Amino acid sequence: MKNMILSDQSSFKEAIKILDQNGHGFLAVTNKNNQLIGILTDGDVRRAILNDKTELLDIINKNPVTMLYGVTKKQVLYELKKLYRKHMPIVDKKGILKDVVILDEAEFDLKPNWVVIMAGGLGTRLGELTKDIPKPMLPVNNQPILKHIIDQFVAHGFTKFMLSVNYKAQVIKDYFKDGSEFGIQITYLEETKKLGTGGALSCIDIDLKEPFFVTNGDVLASLDYETLLNYHYSTNSLATMCIRKSSYQVPYGVIDIDESNNILGLNEKPIYQFFINTGVYVLDPKVLSYVPRDEFFDLPELFRILNVKGFSTKSYEIKDYWVDMGRPEDYASIQKKLTV
Repeated sequence: MKNMILSDQSSFKEAIKILDQNGHGFLAVTNKNNQLIGILTDGDVRRAILNDKTELLDIINKNPVTMLYGVTKKQVLYELKKLYRKHMPIVDKKGILKDVVILDEAEFDLKPNWVVIMAGGLGTRLGELTKDIPKPMLPVNNQPILKHIIDQFVAHGFTKFMLSVNYKAQVIKDYFKDGSEFGIQITYLEETKKLGTGGALSCIDIDLKEPFFVTNGDVLASLDYETLLNYHYSTNSLATMCIRKSSYQVPYGVIDIDESNNILGLNEKPIYQFFINTGVYVLDPKVLSYVPRDEFFDLPELFRILNVKGFSTKSYEIKDYWVDMGRPEDYASIQKKLTV
């Protein structure tokens, strides 16, 4: 923030001098407590000269757009592009200036793809934890698990979200609103009844041109979503499912026998490995025509339909961290993983 901050006690001449030195055409004006009280731009200076005004506090913009300290740089840069601005003051809850993000500081590859997050489940397996709050809004490290999921996508340049909501939907809406406070775009898919893990896709009323993500609102994964999308493209897949290797150890000795009851062998407490569905997908917009409208429908059924019709469906293995917050012990695991 070098040469980007101006004291509210400075003179008009000092302001012009610093603007000339920093070359950004922008100054954040703060009081003695470092609280942001306004901003000053080259445009403000030009208008002040034309109107013969030289009192600093009379010409600054005292109601600038700001963002809350803690948002990611990509979220800030997205908001700047949306507002056609180059500078964003970052303040904490007390209004203290923490940073000024400049659009020119980094390239921001904004992706056109939408992300659909299924956040309408009841979370009954979590018992009392979800009595008054929807499962995706359970807090981890002082913010909802749903916010963590969104942040992971934003970190890879995906900033357009559809949230499928049903159970205690207003809690989610009150927190995220239209997403603008977080530098993202949010629209809501309203489930009037339980529609499963895929039925809410029939509520999409946006003309999708690009493949889109679908993820459950209670799973966290260490996943490069941009690489996943590129894999989907490169394999010409109509639907891609993220999978993960799991295993189960039989607690008994397993006996192999033939049709005559002869014992062929014994395997003591064998471990079987298999792949599980992680609840993360990339889908081509064409698949929406196979989702029944306003009916209960799980996404694995969509893959079965596509396979029967001969379409290409692919799997993508998640090899790093993944957890499904279905049980209280899973929630505890996520808290341990993310709490700092």
